[in-house]
Amino acid sequence: MKKVLVANRGEIARRVIRTLKKMNIASVAIYSDADRNAPHVLEADEAVYVGESPSSESYLKQDLILQICKDLNVEGIHPGYGFLSENSGFARKVKAAGMTLIGPSPESMEVMGDKLRAKQAVKEYNVPLVPGVDEAITDPQAAIKVAESVGYPVLIKASAGGGGKGMRLVENSGEFIEQMKLAQSEARSSFGDDAVFIEKFVVEPRHIEIQVFADRFGNTVYLFERECSIQRRHQKVIEEAPSAILTPELRVKMGEAAVAVCKACNYEGAGTVEFLLDANLDFFFLEMNTRLQVEHPVTEEITGLDLVEWQIRVARGEKLPKMQDELSINGHAIEVRVYAEDTLNNFTPDIGTLRRYRIPAGKNTRVDDAFVEGMPIPIYYDPMIAKLVIWGKTREEAIERTILAIDHYQISGLKTTLDFGKYVLKHPAFRSGKFDTNFVKEYFQDPKVMYTAMQEEAEALVHGINDIWDAIKKKQKNEFASREISSSWKNQ
Repeated sequence: MKKVLVANRGEIARRVIRTLKKMNIASVAIYSDADRNAPHVLEADEAVYVGESPSSESYLKQDLILQICKDLNVEGIHPGYGFLSENSGFARKVKAAGMTLIGPSPESMEVMGDKLRAKQAVKEYNVPLVPGVDEAITDPQAAIKVAESVGYPVLIKASAGGGGKGMRLVENSGEFIEQMKLAQSEARSSFGDDAVFIEKFVVEPRHIEIQVFADRFGNTVYLFERECSIQRRHQKVIEEAPSAILTPELRVKMGEAAVAVCKACNYEGAGTVEFLLDANLDFFFLEMNTRLQVEHPVTEEITGLDLVEWQIRVARGEKLPKMQDELSINGHAIEVRVYAEDTLNNFTPDIGTLRRYRIPAGKNTRVDDAFVEGMPIPIYYDPMIAKLVIWGKTREEAIERTILAIDHYQISGLKTTLDFGKYVLKHPAFRSGKFDTNFVKEYFQDPKVMYTAMQEEAEALVHGINDIWDAIKKKQKNEFASREISSSWKNQ
């Protein structure tokens, strides 16, 4: 594989290009109108324009992307995450065109892309499932019977869903039918499929995911876990590895279950198996993401591995670089997603121009970003500006270093989630490790709490500066008085 096209944009495109350069593989970038001057375009060996700013007119144009690959003699395509990364139809087209998609097979994508098929597949391998049904339900009365059998509260979930879309929490039978209709309507509009199923709502859930890798020779390993429970709108904001709550024994059990999920769909390449962990430390299969995750850097930081390089090697037909007994955890890593959002206004996107943009630097500080000072944040895509990733010898050290890095991250021109990240990292619930996916609901119902904390911190900083200044002035006054006395003595 001598040339690879990166079918993506932003920080993940830059991330892939960085590894391609390290491996002496030529890179081809694609770009829309909004990304004409983006860093990933400038850093690639070649770059090709694919259309207007909306993703449907650019990054999702499958046939155009494949034609570009043919014209430029591209051998492999890396889809990153989002866009075409889990599109089995695109994967089939790539294969039919004689090229290699750096990812799993279309068959694996299809099994794991449908939550019902995924549940049915992993059940055969004794992977723990949330109580409920593993088949689509359309009859409201039949669905109510299922809900009553597993016990309220329950979740109505879209089979083809993701990101919280097509999902409704139901507390009792009185509201069930209305919520089911809403879930089906949202699923139909978001995914073109209104199939839903019922699951028991897990109380105090933690979102734990296991990074997995498999090659075509039957070797499968897990690269430990990531804690992803700090979320807003069912989307992650802060991730860390390893989790503060997993014991070594539980880590092995979850890792082996994740490997079994791979076996259930003949998986190949990088993937992430997501689990819910309840208050009793019982875990249940949630879903599998058949791609590289946004939060993969924390796994790289604690393992010392380049996961993109692993993806490329597996796609080239090589064996996994390491087996399970060669893998270990070193230290602790935290990732804070820096979104252009107003955290004090329900995390509303705050699109604008980066008037000032300075990233923190230093040992064990990593920033995966896609912008430079003066660039606008496009309204057409996800509003993530960057991922701030910090490594420490211990969890406490990683937390403190991340807070310090946030203090040195300079962004003006728009609001970001950096303030929220700092609020979380300093919160007693996070510091103690006793938190779950309800963190925002429990501790951030009133954003004024964070605003007040920020004000108090700013006032404390001002008082601290004033105290230092007063001490300096006092010292200077004493030194001046001492010089006067000395001068008078000399003149006698």
